[in-house]
Amino acid sequence: MAAFSSLTLAQAQAQKDAPVYEPVPFQEGKDVAWVPTPQVVVDKMLDLAKVTSADFVMDLGSGDGRTVITAAKRGARALGVEYNPDMVALSIRNAEKNGVADRARFVKADLFETDFSSASVITMFLLPAINLKLRPKILELKPGTRIVSNTFTMDDWEADATVNLFSTKSCNVSWCTALLWIVPARVAGDYKLPQGDLSLQQKFQMLSGTLTADGKTYALEDGKVRGEEIRFKAGGREYRGRMNGKSLELR
Repeated sequence: MAAFSSLTLAQAQAQKDAPVYEPVPFQEGKDVAWVPTPQVVVDKMLDLAKVTSADFVMDLGSGDGRTVITAAKRGARALGVEYNPDMVALSIRNAEKNGVADRARFVKADLFETDFSSASVITMFLLPAINLKLRPKILELKPGTRIVSNTFTMDDWEADATVNLFSTKSCNVSWCTALLWIVPARVAGDYKLPQGDLSLQQKFQMLSGTLTADGKTYALEDGKVRGEEIRFKAGGREYRGRMNGKSLELR
C-alpha cells in the first residue's frame, strides 16, 4: 500500500510539474494549420449570426476554444469540435477559467464525421477546400441555420452578408473578414397558387423563374430565399412567401 501511494504521489507531482500546453500559430493540424481568429472577428461573426441564449453553436475546428467560449458568454450552448486532444484539454481549462464550463463543451472528433444537424449556428475558420467539402452536408441542414466563417468562402455559394474589419482598424492581421450564409430551403419547382402559376429555379439562395397570371408570363427579378422565406418581383409587383413543408404560401 505504501509503495502504491508513493507511486500515485509521484505521478501526481509529475503531472503538476509538466509544462502547460501552449499552441503556436501555424502549427500543423489534421486538416489545416492552427491560426487563432482575432477576438474582434469572433465577436463580429457571432454578431452576424445574431447569437442569443436560444442558440446551439458548433465551432468546427475549435482550436483554443475562444469562439465557443465567447458564444457561451452570450448565453448560448456551444460545442467545439477539435481533433487535437491537447487543444481540447486547453479549451476545457479556458472555459473553466471564464466561468462558462456549464455551457461550453469540447470534444475530440473529426469534423467530417461529426453530426452537426442540431446546431442553429455553425462557426468555422477553415480553408476554402475544406468549406467546399463540407458544403453538401451544410446545405442539408435545417433551413435558417446560420453559417459564419472567418475569411474563407463557400466557392460559388455567395455569402448573404460580408463584413470586412480592415477598414475599422480594429483588426491588424490577415484574417479580418466575417461571412454569413443562411441555409436556404429547397424551393425549386412548379406551384399553382392563387396569384398564378409559379415556376422556380434555384441556385443556393438565388431564385429565378416565371409567374404566369391573367394570361401573361412575367420573368422573376431579385428572387431570393432566406431560410424558409422567399421574395421576388414579377410584373412590377413584389411578392413574399414562405415554405410550409412542401407547400409554398405566397402573398
